[in-house]
Amino acid sequence: MNLDFGIKDLVDILLVAAMLYYLYRAMKQSGTLNIFVGVLSFIVLWFITYKILNMQLFGGIMDKFINMGLLILVILFQEQIKRFLNELGAHNKWPALRKFFSHGKGKKDEKRWILPIVHACMNMARSKTGALIVIERSVPLRSFAESGDIIDANINGRLIENIFFKNSPLHDGALIVSNGKLASAGCILPVSHDSSLPRYLGLRHRSALGIAQETDAVAIVVSEETGNISMAYKGEIRLKLSTTDLEHQLAGIID
Repeated sequence: MNLDFGIKDLVDILLVAAMLYYLYRAMKQSGTLNIFVGVLSFIVLWFITYKILNMQLFGGIMDKFINMGLLILVILFQEQIKRFLNELGAHNKWPALRKFFSHGKGKKDEKRWILPIVHACMNMARSKTGALIVIERSVPLRSFAESGDIIDANINGRLIENIFFKNSPLHDGALIVSNGKLASAGCILPVSHDSSLPRYLGLRHRSALGIAQETDAVAIVVSEETGNISMAYKGEIRLKLSTTDLEHQLAGIID
């Protein structure tokens, strides 16, 4: 029996481990961890019976299920797979390349407009003006921006407040911030159907979580009923933030 173990075998094991880890994390965030454990158990059982014990009949049947199961999993979890690929290709995963292409000026440009957004959220929270602001990160939001009205204006707190003023025709949709500008308003976002969300949260919160589950964008919500500020990022939503918390969290994400 040949037991030679080389660098190629080590790389092979590390790649499989990394793939399983990312699948585990993606399914944990989407609430489908039990399915991940079930699929993994099925694969382990197939490997033992077919590859180790050489049980041809039982292993062959399971092999057919494996082949069909992969196609079914791709159909069922296409959103999670898309999000995984988006995260893998996001330029914040490759800091050296990002620094080379951006010439080190991206963070300074982004930090300048944190305060205008935070101040606008603070004023809208005081007046209980409902708002949904989505900040684009590495995954483009062009398709969502095109569902609304193009603004293409510099980031300004008063303009943000006017967009979400109750009599404004754009106040019901989302405002998308892209490349340091208010790109588009009145935008339609995907709605999350996560059962773990409290029932008292409305469409704005579910839309914020929906875009945070599909992309790496940051979504800020101001509740029209309570004036509370919430933020969704990386498939999670953080409720009842103070303006100081919001500022720190935005600065931390940009850092």
